[in-house]
Amino acid sequence: MKSKKNIIDRVMLRIEKRKGNVFMLKDFKDLIKEYDYDQVLRALRQLVKKRVLIRIGHGIYAKTRIFGNGVVLPNATIGDLAEEALQKLGVKTDKSTYWYEYNSGMSDQIPTGRVIAVDRRVRRKIGYNGYEIYYERIKKR
Repeated sequence: MKSKKNIIDRVMLRIEKRKGNVFMLKDFKDLIKEYDYDQVLRALRQLVKKRVLIRIGHGIYAKTRIFGNGVVLPNATIGDLAEEALQKLGVKTDKSTYWYEYNSGMSDQIPTGRVIAVDRRVRRKIGYNGYEIYYERIKKR
């Protein structure tokens, strides 16, 4: 069995090398085979504690940035992170009806980006710091 520090280093190295901002447990499938499911989860929890990652959903983590005043925020907006996570899950996404109405001039309401159009039912809760993502069905445009 490998040491705990070794797995944290390996998970950290994988996070640094990856271009995307979202990580799921399936991204660490080879480490789960080599170590153990619980050890990989512990390593991810340690990285959340160290503020390298934040948890935005069940088994979904995102890269962070730390500001000078100590505030930790994700590298992208919660809407962008949710779209990336849903695409990793095989769900087709699109902009919301609010976005299309605003950009066509039908509405003055600026969309928040927290509503995502999806091609099928999604039960995953994705959010951070009180901001949760809502889903709507993709409509024919």
